[in-house]
Amino acid sequence: MIIVDGTRSEKNISAFANLEEILTDVMQDEKMENRVVTDVLVNNEAFSEIYPHQAEDIESSDITSVEVRSVPLSEMAVEMSAEMGKVAQMMEHGARQVSRLFRQAEDTDALELLQDLLDVTRDFMGMLNELRNRYATASLENFTEMTTTFSNLLSEMGDVLENEDWILLADLLEYEFIPQCEDWRVISENLHVQVSGLLAH
Repeated sequence: MIIVDGTRSEKNISAFANLEEILTDVMQDEKMENRVVTDVLVNNEAFSEIYPHQAEDIESSDITSVEVRSVPLSEMAVEMSAEMGKVAQMMEHGARQVSRLFRQAEDTDALELLQDLLDVTRDFMGMLNELRNRYATASLENFTEMTTTFSNLLSEMGDVLENEDWILLADLLEYEFIPQCEDWRVISENLHVQVSGLLAH
């Protein structure tokens, strides 16, 4: 039994070799256009891949039911844009912690936390840019200028990291990174208003 967004499919699981083939077939349906999969349930249990193409290793003979749940891309965009301001606040909080650890000479902990912070920052900027390109209805004030400034700061932080100048890195986080996070929070909230307004019509 294959169920997509509450509707039972006419296709049989036995017609496919494995789970990956089933999911590929579901995603190719025109009804899935501009939708994002939020949940996949296999035999009534949540499924998410631990490694690439894991679904290929699950043979259809081991599957009694597959349920796929999705939401419109636009709905996902509203939800994601709502979260961006919170992520900017998390980045600010993280930067404050890293800076404090460096000043206390707890370099190992600081470096570990810094790596997480940089990963989150990279994802944040990518998502913000994607949402802006797709859904922004008006120009976001100083966006390009701020992106350039932020990129330059991250490059500078990378150089300082290589030189292992932890105090300078703490200064950059405290006096440059944190204030910019506050600006990104404001930008994120403005973008959320635009996305919500656009998709409400």
